Amino acid sequence: MTSTGANPTNEDALAQSAATVSPYQKADRYQTERFLGAVGLDWFACDPSLQRTLRYFSTDAEYDWAEPHLRRIGALMGGPIAERAEQTDKNPPTLVKYDRWGNDISRVELPESVVLSKRDYFANRLANKATREEAQRLGIRTEAAGIAQTYLLCQADIGLACAVGTGTQMIRELVTRFAPQDIQDIVLSKFDSGEWQGETAQMFTERSGGSDLGAMECFATPDGDAWKLNGFKWFASNANGEVFVVLGKPVGAPDTVKGVCSFLVMRQKRDGSPNGVYLRQLKDKLGTKTVASAEVEFIDAEAFLLSGVPDESSGNVGGDGKGLTRMMEMTNSARLGVALMGLGCARRALVESLCYAGSRPAFGRTIIDHPLMRRKLAEMIVDLEATQAMVFDSSGLASRQKASREPNRLRMTTGLAKLKASRLGITMATDAIEVHGGNGYIESWPVARILRDAQCNTLWEGTDNILCLDVRRAIEREQADEPFLERIEEAVQNAGEQPSASIVAHRLDDLKTAIDGWKQLDRETGEPRLFALAQFMSEVYAAALLAEQADWEQREYDDDRKSIIATLYARRYLGDPSPTRGIDAQEDLALTHFHKLAAGALVDERER
Repeated sequence: MTSTGANPTNEDALAQSAATVSPYQKADRYQTERFLGAVGLDWFACDPSLQRTLRYFSTDAEYDWAEPHLRRIGALMGGPIAERAEQTDKNPPTLVKYDRWGNDISRVELPESVVLSKRDYFANRLANKATREEAQRLGIRTEAAGIAQTYLLCQADIGLACAVGTGTQMIRELVTRFAPQDIQDIVLSKFDSGEWQGETAQMFTERSGGSDLGAMECFATPDGDAWKLNGFKWFASNANGEVFVVLGKPVGAPDTVKGVCSFLVMRQKRDGSPNGVYLRQLKDKLGTKTVASAEVEFIDAEAFLLSGVPDESSGNVGGDGKGLTRMMEMTNSARLGVALMGLGCARRALVESLCYAGSRPAFGRTIIDHPLMRRKLAEMIVDLEATQAMVFDSSGLASRQKASREPNRLRMTTGLAKLKASRLGITMATDAIEVHGGNGYIESWPVARILRDAQCNTLWEGTDNILCLDVRRAIEREQADEPFLERIEEAVQNAGEQPSASIVAHRLDDLKTAIDGWKQLDRETGEPRLFALAQFMSEVYAAALLAEQADWEQREYDDDRKSIIATLYARRYLGDPSPTRGIDAQEDLALTHFHKLAAGALVDERER
């Protein structure tokens, strides 16, 4: 049929429609295929700052072994796992409370997106059996690469990071030390066979709160070599697990933290029958939807005491009075994990911001070419790399500048890193929303979820206030400030002639004076000043670490990029402000070297 003006074909209609709207499409902002975010990149290959940091904390042999594994993991995190995180956010786990006969089965059903991501993670992680045995055969230490792996995972989905990292090693250690032999055989065989991968959880929090653990009401009564546990946990993550460490009090134990004990509880009793573990409801959370969090009730649940024999003179019943102390000692590694979650959120926010700013046109050029935007992005890069240095160093790893390995010596650094990184994840996600403008506030763009997820990191394993109280405890009971200050002094000495080293050395003296002065205060006066003290400690620590690493990078690569970052950080957080706050300075270091800062933060060669 021949087309006429009165009866146009579809092609005619489309052409007419295109002609109608084309005057409104003057800007190339409508070429939406140019707006490529972080998803689709290999998150290890695109991150030169991580690669250099890993080299700094590894030998050449360790790095060469780890690099291909981390490239594979980086592609996995930047591809399928990141994509599935968005699906899970809109389709989270659900609770099946009863079966068709009305029996309470309290089963969590995970969406396919979570099931597939957990499968892929466990198949590719460095700790899987084949990879672990290869590293052992070659004499390769994998700790630094393992931190990098978790960092990559946390950029994709901190909820998944929580779900796959909720205390397997801790449970293994406690069970080996304290559980009856048949329970050891059950639990360890399930771990070793891989049947229980990411199937563990820690249950501490009750309605009385998550911090005042001495006030908990969950109680246990003896039952042969086991116990019967009764009580209610208000917020338990990874509630779909098979084995839990639960805090409770033996009947008759003192109603203080000395009476708190840890118990092992499995979904099934030792005879294979269902245990008294009931999920009341899943929590409707702001974010971290991948990990199922629930209210959990224990009714005569079979439990096993994870504690030594009590000293008769102590007056304790059941436990040795060290249950909570033992758990807090193990909390340090958990805090490192949460610090990585905050750091991962911050890194993802930075990458999304760099990608978007490099594509979005405004006022005749992309917004990344505007000086004010470069100022913001430079600040984000500097803050991220300072916190990254804290997180890696607080693990106690040896580095190219520090031969000693001291995971237990630096008592306070993990808490300080967690304090800094958790807040940074929130502020960087907020900055990323601003970089994206109105699009950032829309849930179909990725940064809104990153902000919702990041908010949880200030709660997991201790709020800011709890971390500050831990700083006080570490100083008063363990004199932990002394090795901490020694570590900063060591870093300053290793920094050589770095421009920022003199600033750090000067403020280190001020920090020593501040700590000594704080020690003279009474507790009521000193407590509210703990936050300022902790911030001061973390800022001097981070600045010293940046200067130390910058010295190595300058010698190893003849590259002053990290030196510029160290100087920018020291000036911003430690330098005395000029009377005009630098507004009339002749040079802006960040803008002068912005291309170098950005190139070391992200390599993205995709066409736009």
